[in-house]
Amino acid sequence: MSSTAESIDRSAGISYQELISRDVVPPPDALTLESPYESDLTSVPVTRYADPAFHELEMEKLWPRVWQMACREEEIPTVGDYIVYELGRFSILVVRTSEGIRAHHNVCRHRGRRLKDFDGHAANFICPFHGFSWNLDGSARGVTSDWDFPHVDKKDFALSPVKTGTWGGWVFVNMDMDAEPLDEFLKDLAAQFDYWKPAERYVEAHVGKVMKCNWKACQEAFMEAFHVITTHPQLLAGIGDENTQYDAWGNLSRAITPNATPSPHIKWDPTEQDMLEAVSMRDLDGPEMPVLPDGLTARAAMAAGMRAGMQQIVGDDVVLSDAELSDSIYYTQFPNFHPWGGMNRIVYRFRPWQDRHDRCLMECYYLSPFQGERPDPAPLHLLGEDEPWTDAPELGMLAKVFTQDTFNLPQVQKGLESAQFDEVVFANYQETKLRHFHDLLSEWIK
Repeated sequence: MSSTAESIDRSAGISYQELISRDVVPPPDALTLESPYESDLTSVPVTRYADPAFHELEMEKLWPRVWQMACREEEIPTVGDYIVYELGRFSILVVRTSEGIRAHHNVCRHRGRRLKDFDGHAANFICPFHGFSWNLDGSARGVTSDWDFPHVDKKDFALSPVKTGTWGGWVFVNMDMDAEPLDEFLKDLAAQFDYWKPAERYVEAHVGKVMKCNWKACQEAFMEAFHVITTHPQLLAGIGDENTQYDAWGNLSRAITPNATPSPHIKWDPTEQDMLEAVSMRDLDGPEMPVLPDGLTARAAMAAGMRAGMQQIVGDDVVLSDAELSDSIYYTQFPNFHPWGGMNRIVYRFRPWQDRHDRCLMECYYLSPFQGERPDPAPLHLLGEDEPWTDAPELGMLAKVFTQDTFNLPQVQKGLESAQFDEVVFANYQETKLRHFHDLLSEWIK
């Protein structure tokens, strides 16, 4: 991996670093970092998306061994609160105990019935089939008709454990009890997000939708700005899509798409007013934009408008830079966790749905700052595969953008499953995050 940017071909447009050097309020150090990714990978087999056998490989070599985000700590705030985390064929109970957060495979040790079907609260876990029970920490509590099980030693009859860890208010799980520590796995993410303090936010919204495509095809649609020119043409006057900066470190990759600056793709010169209206998505939602006074840039105006409302929440001692308020700063922590940096609320998660290679669950959290007592976290609003994103009004105008983002994905899956070629091809720079992801995936499944 290179530590300099000179060796990477980029768009002829203004670089992100040059753009933020002109901002009225300068950015935090994390946004001045550059770490271009160098790799020989330019394509991957179509089978990674379209072949059930590759899904089986992931279920064997990736998901049982890798750290993955399961929930927020605030979703299980008191002893006995638990969530059921589903990943393909796997089901995990993540529970708050008196000793902290623990996790267990959601499987009865007697005859294999899943202990819990829904999130909830329990004093212990009792199997609905024959009544065998376990304490919250996973230790055996009761064996029904224990006289008939002289061969069962309760000391050796605990639930199958799952490793847990926390960072930034998020709970992570790993089915491999010998896995590297979470702190090591997340070290680059933690270093960059320390400034933004995600533990001090709350879940304002949580929406999931079953998507008719492979989980990788789905998340890759949210890992680059290359699609904006065709998928979101209404934004081009105010989004520097091709000027996005892409970086990678270890298990982490990042894209920063500058806003309130024009796309290099357009053949005309938008005014500052044009740029502000485009990036504010006035045509999609909301009232008419105010007219910018002479001398005020769209970028400065956008940041100032957001700063006025946000400063009241985060406090006057927090410096809110133009970039944090204006730009799309989207990270990918391998394999499927996508928190946004800056003051953006978005966090994505993508995972296989019901053990199928051609279905996935896409989730969007709004992780928001708050004043005073932490509000209760929003419950998951689950949309079926035929329900539109706009059925989730809590997402606001983003629901309409998601409709554009995901319109192509079922057709991508159909195309991949009928493809008469062997590989999909990636751009060298604009699909940096995809290349980085697939390089890591190749290491995990070998």
